[in-house]
Amino acid sequence: MILEMKVPSPGESITEVEIATWLVTDGDYVEKDQVIAEVDSDKATLELPAEESGTITLKAEEGDAVDVGQVVCLIDTSAVNQSKPETSGQTNIKNEVSESVIKKAKPESNTKSHIASPSARKIIDEKNLEISDIIGSGKDGRVTKDDVVNSKPSMGSPSVNSDRKETRTKLSMLRRKVAERLVTVKNETAMLTTFNEVDMSSIFDLRAKYKEDFKAKHDVSLGFMSFFTLAVVRALNLFPAVNSMIDGKEMITYEYCDISIAVSGPKGLMVPVIRHAEKMSFKEVETEVKRLAIRARDSKITVDEMTGGTFTISNGGVFGSMLSTPILNPPQSGILGMHNIVERPVAIEGKVEIRPIMYLALSYDHRIIDGRESVGFLVAIKEALENPIELLMNDNIKSSLDL
Repeated sequence: MILEMKVPSPGESITEVEIATWLVTDGDYVEKDQVIAEVDSDKATLELPAEESGTITLKAEEGDAVDVGQVVCLIDTSAVNQSKPETSGQTNIKNEVSESVIKKAKPESNTKSHIASPSARKIIDEKNLEISDIIGSGKDGRVTKDDVVNSKPSMGSPSVNSDRKETRTKLSMLRRKVAERLVTVKNETAMLTTFNEVDMSSIFDLRAKYKEDFKAKHDVSLGFMSFFTLAVVRALNLFPAVNSMIDGKEMITYEYCDISIAVSGPKGLMVPVIRHAEKMSFKEVETEVKRLAIRARDSKITVDEMTGGTFTISNGGVFGSMLSTPILNPPQSGILGMHNIVERPVAIEGKVEIRPIMYLALSYDHRIIDGRESVGFLVAIKEALENPIELLMNDNIKSSLDL
């Protein structure tokens, strides 16, 4: 029986994906539920498991954009796994030797004869190109369509200098979509940024005093994200316009706070969402941030975990950024940029003291958020971070930290 494997739907709004990597080769025997490919959508990288055991025939190449529901491979479920031992030891040895020779010859044949995909071969013939001049990026040096399209004409004899090299890498669908969205933000919103600074002394003192007990009881660190997330929730309640977005001729204001957290993943920027942050404690925020960060790092984050969000927090400080203008995460209307913490001289009651200072940046859509609201929102965050015991803990530290 020949089973057609189709691309499953990664999410409601996604109609097209890209074959990022085949983890098997044409003709391989695969087991049921074995991961055979990694598939990129415009929001996440997903794994494609085999639906049945059998011999696989690939119907799409790496880098191909395919529609959801399109057949990408066939599995012959009647095939027998040739790698399993047979009743005759001699036959088994013979098969193993033959298979080894074939596998060894296959990459050598591909390299020597400059194998090209059908679509690549067509363009090569149309443009009267020499396939030997094109470096293949596919498996075993296979020349793909993109290799031909992006190839450069011969520039004569190569330079004497051998260190003038370049590498050409195709952008993933996720990164291309992010790029498209960023350009759209610049073109379709009235984005402005306002700045402030916050004295982190109170938070430093709290963490120094309670982080060990917090870690011991909850198995998660007491970091900065819980303070910032809860400070943002408080500010969104005070200035609900910042928790809004434009939908045509209407403004939608949300009565809940789904906070997107910008994190760097192996395939680029990812923005998982902390749902109902307004109902969370310090422990719950830190636990959820840790869970989402691990899933993003391991490329296991799902589309659902990155869908939605009413406001975004971006922490460029972990990379050493002193100050930046974060760009909006559409269709949201506000994003808070955190930066590195540096000891700076500040005036405290007429005296100069050295304090740990962080610069904050709020980028916002001026179409629905006025200057008074944006500045007031950022000041509210500053107040909460400089007075966390009173404004974020209701003067009850241990209860707020679940200690």
